[in-house]
Amino acid sequence: MTPELTALALAGLLQAAQYLLFAIPANRELGTGYTSSARDRPPSRQLSQTTARLQRALNNHFEGLILFTLAVAVVTLGGRASGLTAACGWVYLGARILYVPAYAFGWRPWRSAIWGVGFLATLTMIVASLT
Repeated sequence: MTPELTALALAGLLQAAQYLLFAIPANRELGTGYTSSARDRPPSRQLSQTTARLQRALNNHFEGLILFTLAVAVVTLGGRASGLTAACGWVYLGARILYVPAYAFGWRPWRSAIWGVGFLATLTMIVASLT
């Protein structure tokens, strides 16, 4: 498996871990009656600040993972893998790992900087696949 695909697989496992980091406290805070319902109405209680941040970090990774998956696909299917694209894959993964506590604990401005590093790594992979 290429380093880029390995980073993508690990990013998928990170997404699952983030889901658990959010879902467990959300179930405790909102109750399983609400979380197992169709959620046709807003919850009667709000999530704690940290749990709400974990939810936003999870959603942000869903968004970032779409572009990263595209980057890995064009690099891999286009036969454009290189040391640069491998490094970018690992940088993306590292940035996403750091992003979780950065968001959960409100690290400002570092959260945005960490997000930017991951985004730039993804864009670099796409551009490298075109050259």
